[in-house]
Amino acid sequence: MAARFDVVGIGNAIVDVLVHADEGFLERHGLVKGTMSLVDAASAEALYAAAGAGVEVSGGSAANTIAGLAALGGRTAFVGKVRNDQLGTVFGHDIRASGVHFATPPGDAGAATARCLVLVTPDAQRTMATYLGACVDLGPDDLDEDLVAASAVTYLEGYLWDPPGAKEAFRKAWRISHGNGHRVALSLSDPFCVDRHREEFLGLIAEHVDILFANEAEITSLYGVADFDAALQRVRGHCDIAALTRSEKGSVIVAGDEVHVVDAEPVADVVDTTGAGDLYAAGFLYGLSQGWDLARAARLGALAAAEVIGHLGARPQADLAALKAARFG
Repeated sequence: MAARFDVVGIGNAIVDVLVHADEGFLERHGLVKGTMSLVDAASAEALYAAAGAGVEVSGGSAANTIAGLAALGGRTAFVGKVRNDQLGTVFGHDIRASGVHFATPPGDAGAATARCLVLVTPDAQRTMATYLGACVDLGPDDLDEDLVAASAVTYLEGYLWDPPGAKEAFRKAWRISHGNGHRVALSLSDPFCVDRHREEFLGLIAEHVDILFANEAEITSLYGVADFDAALQRVRGHCDIAALTRSEKGSVIVAGDEVHVVDAEPVADVVDTTGAGDLYAAGFLYGLSQGWDLARAARLGALAAAEVIGHLGARPQADLAALKAARFG
């Protein structure tokens, strides 16, 4: 089937609450700096009440990538579960306003819309406390088969491999995508996520994933090695393309016999690292969708990542399409 969309993302539909905090706040609430912890509804409400004034914006890893793609000019869609509550309305409005097709029906009952309290310390590190809420209810019946069939790439968020229903939705998605001659991409999301699902991830990457996104901690965790170079050799041939990010060291793209080392984009002031990997994936996937070579796509990924870490929040504030045009024409 001809592609109506460049990329459809399937992931957690989360409203991010962005708050500046000091390390004392983290210590008082038992939060480990730089990590993501899952909390229940009561803890989420308590943390939200204790934190300072925040900014609410639709988030979630795959949703950030899809919004970044739309900002670059890509044709995008997103599948994720919300509740028909206030935060569900916030999520739907924000992601549609960014130019993303979003039509997943909201739940009428059950858990509330997911939210993530993103606490940003003065050193730009982010510590996240996430209540998954309605996200865990995503299942195969929420998947629009025609939407997946009409998307050149289906982008899957590793975080969603936890709930059984979401696993079935993923399986359904990659069958539809490959059945229509399209490609499947996976983000490993988090080293702790990889630790939980290592053997399953290894199998699905080998059998179902065409494009893999991982940072250094995730790819070394996946192969159980301490050295990035060792992980790089292991991933070679495991999937068609592996895009591996290394923060200030840039990124490495592996595709068969090809290896491209791409520098990170300079950033004058790192404010918040939230969403750097998500926006890198946005730039890279946009480049691929336009037929760019791998190194050029990676450079666009680096440019998009640099923009998002220069301010608070995981969605671009500058005109990414203009930045792209100025750099790449």
